Amino acid sequence: MAKKEVEMEMTFYEHLDELRKRIIIIAVIILIATVICFAYVEDIIFFLTNKAENLDLIYTTPAEAFMSQIRLSFFVGALLTLPFTLHQIFAFVMPALRKKEKKAAILLLFFMVILFYTGLLFAYYVVFPYALYFFLGFSTEGLLPLFTISNYISFVVSFLLGFGLVFQVPLIFWFLGRLSIISSAFLRANRKYALLIIAIISSVITPPDLFSMLLMMGPLLLLFEIGILLVRLTERRRPRYGG
Repeated sequence: MAKKEVEMEMTFYEHLDELRKRIIIIAVIILIATVICFAYVEDIIFFLTNKAENLDLIYTTPAEAFMSQIRLSFFVGALLTLPFTLHQIFAFVMPALRKKEKKAAILLLFFMVILFYTGLLFAYYVVFPYALYFFLGFSTEGLLPLFTISNYISFVVSFLLGFGLVFQVPLIFWFLGRLSIISSAFLRANRKYALLIIAIISSVITPPDLFSMLLMMGPLLLLFEIGILLVRLTERRRPRYGG
């Protein structure tokens, strides 16, 4: 009995050691990516500001510009290495999964990355220009748009991340469907409430103008319908018992 406990304890510590190694690897890779991004941080800032013509960023404290560039480099580095980070996390969990669960996990990882980057690209190229146009529209002859670099970067990061996370909706539905928490029939029956929630989310994430709100609602409605389809697929693959 004592021998079994020792073996279990060793296995537990081996898992902790593996987790520690993977966390260190992730941290090192993100650090390397951050250093590389910092070397090109001026190009990154230009990329984030070229949607707004004649926009000059300012800083109001001695260290603000430097620290903002560090944070931006870290954010971009983390984004670029996201597939590697998720791969390390899934690789740690994989040994505990069955064969079918491993296949599902690989598909989940693939679509998580695809949908996340799709959300980022959609936000930057489609919605973000209109958001900037809206906010810059408040400038007048006596009211100039002077954005600090820290505030601007925080705005861009939260804006892009919001869309990247929102685009995970189909996967959330798929996961809840596999757990039998929600059903496709329930989602279809509550479309009108989903439309209301989507309208509220769109009005919060986007600038308060109708066009930007519609730009956000369209993809969300499509993602909702894709989520219903994925839940329906999980229901068809679910084993049935009884007559």
